[in-house]
Amino acid sequence: MSLKAFHIFFVTLSVMLAVGFTIWALNDYRTSERASSLVGAGISSVGAIGMIVYGRWFLQKLRRQSYL
Repeated sequence: MSLKAFHIFFVTLSVMLAVGFTIWALNDYRTSERASSLVGAGISSVGAIGMIVYGRWFLQKLRRQSYL
């Protein structure tokens, strides 16, 4: 696996983890009404959006490079 392919895989996995944490934190906020859960969901969702933007930029930058 090339470094480019691993990087794309890792960024995708990180986005999925951040989205999963956002969903979990929002569900926790609904049941407990703790502000820390809401803050965690907000930070995690901003991180997921940032990683998506970075992933798109990375793919555009290395568009002509091989995955091998």
